[in-house]
Amino acid sequence: MARIELIDIAHAYGQSWALKQMTLSWSDGGAYALLGPSGCGKTTLLNIISGLIAPTQGKILFDGRDVTALEPQQRNIAQVFQFPVVYDTMSVYDNLAFPLRNRGWKEGEVRRRVHEIAEILELQSDLPRRAHGLAADVKQKISLGRGLVRPDVAAVLFDEPLTVIDPHVKWLLRRKLKQLHQQLNLSLIYVTHDQTEALTFADRVVVMTQGEVVQVGTAEALFESPAHRFVGHFIGSPGMNFLDCDGAPPHIEGVPIGTSSTQQPEPGAALAIGIRPEYLEVHSSPGPNRVPAIVTSAQDQGTQWMVQLQIGRRTAWSKVRHASEAVGVGPAFAYIPPDKCALYADDRRVA
Repeated sequence: MARIELIDIAHAYGQSWALKQMTLSWSDGGAYALLGPSGCGKTTLLNIISGLIAPTQGKILFDGRDVTALEPQQRNIAQVFQFPVVYDTMSVYDNLAFPLRNRGWKEGEVRRRVHEIAEILELQSDLPRRAHGLAADVKQKISLGRGLVRPDVAAVLFDEPLTVIDPHVKWLLRRKLKQLHQQLNLSLIYVTHDQTEALTFADRVVVMTQGEVVQVGTAEALFESPAHRFVGHFIGSPGMNFLDCDGAPPHIEGVPIGTSSTQQPEPGAALAIGIRPEYLEVHSSPGPNRVPAIVTSAQDQGTQWMVQLQIGRRTAWSKVRHASEAVGVGPAFAYIPPDKCALYADDRRVA
């Protein structure tokens, strides 16, 4: 296990920058996720950490040691890929034992460690079987086990390892990975485009878009305090509402809006108020922080109402838990609680 530091890392393919300059550090024994849409640079960053790609600029440190120029095998990491990588002609036991035998472990120690990992992954009954012909989820368990079987690795890197797995089995494996992290105290870095995977697996999530890291934080911080409009859009279902506003203090449709932001934005910046659907309320009468709106649809989803609002030129969503007032189609007022909204200037949250 190792503390991993990326210092002024950036990478270009030809004249195009796939990764913009960034500096990140990950603690020894932490569980981290790289989250973002396809093409945002997640896998490129993971491959720079593993040594499969040499960065255009910057350096990588493992426990303070510069490993930028080292080959993958010299970095002592394990990597698990999107599609299972197993030896079909070998038994499940021999697949799990292979990394240890390669490093000269005694057979008794190999047996103990293989059975330990097999028990955690619930592979004990499959150990004598050949890997050929096993289901995709079992093969991916084997691939996970080969990454986890070495207790001395600096980190285990996962590149969307559950993409090809059935949704129910995916949930079980994700829970198993979380359990493995707690039991083995390994440093884990997990690439995914699925916010549920990232937020349930990782202690801290690195959110990326267009080659840039826009926020690093816990699941709670990303949901409650998105530092960038992209984070607000990407996290949540539906994502955060952003309502264009004018002036200081900000106004929406002529109504002054109090927010949790206390600093003043730069002059000339494009301003918007960000509010989660979970906190946007629907009322029938005017009042402070209540903006005229039109309810265009209201769907009863059993545990909540999903209400669509038209506020000026913008569409907004509200999740109404208990409809104390009518949520039928027609004129209404959208209440924006000051402590639950923030001001954004040129896409970034104003502190």
